[in-house]
Amino acid sequence: MTITTISSRDFNQDVGKAKRASTIGPVIITDRGQPSHVLLSINDYKKLTGQQETILDLLAMPEAADIDFVSPKANRLINIVEFD
Repeated sequence: MTITTISSRDFNQDVGKAKRASTIGPVIITDRGQPSHVLLSINDYKKLTGQQETILDLLAMPEAADIDFVSPKANRLINIVEFD
């Protein structure tokens, strides 16, 4: 794991660089030469806090709430009921 240290001034000037660095390890942000903050990737944060996604979290897919889906089999059954 690589630890990167950057000043708060450098962080403010290039947030993208700090975010890229956080994918390979923690980024320590200094204020007047003293460590003041740590930037972690979400995966590293979850490992640190012991959080794990459950199967319910993975299946929830809130971004898919607006998708209309009717399975072909269900559609066939609807047609049979309507025409009988």
